[in-house]
Amino acid sequence: MAGDEQLTVSSGSERLLALIAIGRRTVPRAMVASTLWPGAPERRAQASLRSALARLDEVGRRMLLVDSSEIGLDPRTSVDFEEGRSLARRLLDPDPSAGSDDVHAQAIETLSDGLLPGWYEEWMLAASDEWDQLRLHALEALSAHFIKAGRFADAVAAASVATHTEPLRESACAALIAAYLAEGNQVEALRHFREYESNLRAELGIGPTSRLCDLVVDLHVGRDQ
Repeated sequence: MAGDEQLTVSSGSERLLALIAIGRRTVPRAMVASTLWPGAPERRAQASLRSALARLDEVGRRMLLVDSSEIGLDPRTSVDFEEGRSLARRLLDPDPSAGSDDVHAQAIETLSDGLLPGWYEEWMLAASDEWDQLRLHALEALSAHFIKAGRFADAVAAASVATHTEPLRESACAALIAAYLAEGNQVEALRHFREYESNLRAELGIGPTSRLCDLVVDLHVGRDQ
């Protein structure tokens, strides 16, 4: 999408737009070509890039700034991914007042999706991994913000997205347990702890840390149970 306009582009053009939009920086044409067509000879990769640019429709061309040596994103082009990344960084800002305007249910939705699922190119995987780590940290922070605001259902929802994304991530598990305990739901807190502990031992042969165990120690859960 470009504003309210739907773009229909070829595979090569789609990858080109994604590469420039995700990095949101000006990139030398030679680097764009070698990144998108890594196995092709330089001349063929450059030809593929020219073809991808030629197949962009008028809206697609307006999104980019293209010259003989570089390709960048037009400053007027907004990118949903960049907005999500900015949201995550605000939520993670240690300033107590930062991110206060972002504590709403829409933030959960924004942080719920991975980056272009189903894309497996090397440059895409690196960007996807970076985004996943950022959004998981932000979801955990968002859950804590919701607890502070007394919005326990939203706190559970935010932490649940993180645990579903990475089931063995202890900080996500801790965020969900904290949300359950904040709303007085000891049964769910205990159930999730036991489920996490069982999966951790089955998958990695290790137990949860003492920090996580301490969250439920008052529920009389033994560490080796």
